[in-house]
Amino acid sequence: MALNNFVKSIRNIMRNDAGINGDAQRIEQIAWMLFLKVYDEKENDWEFNEDGYTSFIPEHCRWRNWAKDNGDGEALTADDLLKFVNDTLFPTLKGLEVTPATPMRSTIVKTTFEDANQYMKDGVLLRQVINIIDQLDLGDYEESHAFGEIYESILKEMQSAGSAGEFYTPRALTDFMAEIIQPKVGEKMADFACGTGGFITSWLKALDKKVQTAEDKEEYAKSVYGIEKKQFPYMLCVTNMLLHDIDSPKVMHDNSLTKDVLNYTDDDKFDVVLMNPPYGGSEKNDIKQHFPSDLSSSETADLFMVLIMYRLAANGRAAVILPDGFLFGTDNAKLTIKEKLLREFNLHTIIRLPGSIFAPYTSIATNILFFNNERAEGAGEGFCTNETWFYRLDMPAGYKHFSKTKPMRAEHCEPIIDWWNNRQEIVDTENNDEKSRRFTAQQLLELDCNFDQCKFPKDEEEILPPAELLADYFKKRKALDHEIDKTLAEIQRILGIEISKEE
Repeated sequence: MALNNFVKSIRNIMRNDAGINGDAQRIEQIAWMLFLKVYDEKENDWEFNEDGYTSFIPEHCRWRNWAKDNGDGEALTADDLLKFVNDTLFPTLKGLEVTPATPMRSTIVKTTFEDANQYMKDGVLLRQVINIIDQLDLGDYEESHAFGEIYESILKEMQSAGSAGEFYTPRALTDFMAEIIQPKVGEKMADFACGTGGFITSWLKALDKKVQTAEDKEEYAKSVYGIEKKQFPYMLCVTNMLLHDIDSPKVMHDNSLTKDVLNYTDDDKFDVVLMNPPYGGSEKNDIKQHFPSDLSSSETADLFMVLIMYRLAANGRAAVILPDGFLFGTDNAKLTIKEKLLREFNLHTIIRLPGSIFAPYTSIATNILFFNNERAEGAGEGFCTNETWFYRLDMPAGYKHFSKTKPMRAEHCEPIIDWWNNRQEIVDTENNDEKSRRFTAQQLLELDCNFDQCKFPKDEEEILPPAELLADYFKKRKALDHEIDKTLAEIQRILGIEISKEE
């Protein structure tokens, strides 16, 4: 089929359905159907390769038995199709019985549908969408590979900010981080807030270059681990893994922050952590209780940093995207976390990223922290970090800022790679501008753990087009309103005051 028209065709059909309200519902509707289509294609492989294979999905609910239209007029449509999907398919898949002995490739069916929704109200339109999805020939290598690109475009469409500050990380950035971390066959990589699986797929892409034997391929397939709290991105992630030939993806629908970090053992640790934790969100007291009191914070990103430190194996490597607020933050938890990084880990590199990396969805400036769970050669007494390098990635020539139509591309990371392999300080003393500089751990400690070094010049402030500026204003106002409400609620709780909604 014409894959370049795939998303457009489905969008046009769904616009006419009264049950679809906005892009988020449209993409979620596509997501569960794509999962069942992709899963059905994988079952074709499992049936061919395994004697006596039995589907975990009851026969009448397998895609091939209800979704396919053979053109004989017998396919379910209109009210009959809606009734089947609403009253049979969803209740059956949500009610599948899973035990500890259930294989992961079966378990993902139930977890994918646990909180999934069926929004469409027009059975004729639903039949049209199903027919378009069923035309995908994922058994054909070229079409399957091409669809991988289309799937990326579907993921990008859901990159508007979530309530806890999640954003779609540009593929150029996840690929760069996976490449620079240098995957090795046999290593285990984790993302504890994996979203739609961007870092996991970039890791697999980089690791695939190292695969040479059948044993390597087995290691490749079991090298990744992910946890995602929200149902919708979890569903997209699992489908993404199946498309990347991970038949039993070890991706959990769970919240990484709900377990006591002091209880993790070596078996719970990973060689590599790649992630962009949610930030800007706030966690409740019962979540904070899972962390040591001096490291406990309401800020989601802080808690994930602590989690990473407790789950990074000895000699393990991590690359983590964090907001500017972590670098210059001075609250007790942030200072303690940063001191722990210097004293117990080798925090060797911090890359300052342009503020428009996630534009137009947020203007929050971000950074990549690279650190290893090891003692660096030459580290001073009481430190594992010897020196920390800072490097500022400036906007590429011809760009005032990144945007939806001018996103970050792979070549924009090349200056980092060139500098990474030949590190040197870049300081313009005349203009008091530091693009790259190194600090000892002791120097950073004497600066009260202020990691806000090699800043962007003040005059780099971006001028957004009116529509993007307005959208950015509304997002900031919404975030500010949320913070104000949260603060007022905390004050009410402390004072024991109950205020009715009418007031």
